[in-house]
Amino acid sequence: LELIEGLGVKGDAHMGKTVKHRSRVAVDPSQPNLRQVHLIPTELHAMLSAQGFSVSAGQMGENITTQGLYLLALPRGSKLILGEAILEVTGLRNPCKQLDDFQPGLLAAVLDKDVSGNLVRKAGIMTIVIRGGLIRCGDEIKLELPAEPYKTLERV
Repeated sequence: LELIEGLGVKGDAHMGKTVKHRSRVAVDPSQPNLRQVHLIPTELHAMLSAQGFSVSAGQMGENITTQGLYLLALPRGSKLILGEAILEVTGLRNPCKQLDDFQPGLLAAVLDKDVSGNLVRKAGIMTIVIRGGLIRCGDEIKLELPAEPYKTLERV
């Protein structure tokens, strides 16, 4: 996978300095693209499989699938170094109805409520490309946390 600094994944529909997602473009097409690269953990695929869904890497729109890194707990501004590239975590993926077009019920399966009744998004995280370069299947991900106080992830 080739990542291009400040733009995203080479050839991806969401590549660019400004937003590409239809709902975001409709609101303000000049806003910065905080959704250049989408990451989902393999653990989410396993959870969905246990619920009867058949989902494999790349089928939910993610560019990168991770293993063993609890993505949803990362603070905003965390850096992920993989291969030649560096990504900065910008927020949570806000899943949309296109997931139900892929498999009915999938959208509800990646949403939950916490004990206070707040919506919990489990469909991965979004990042921007700080340094471009090639990444390969099996590359180790190194994590650099931002300075405290940490900022929790919100939808982007």
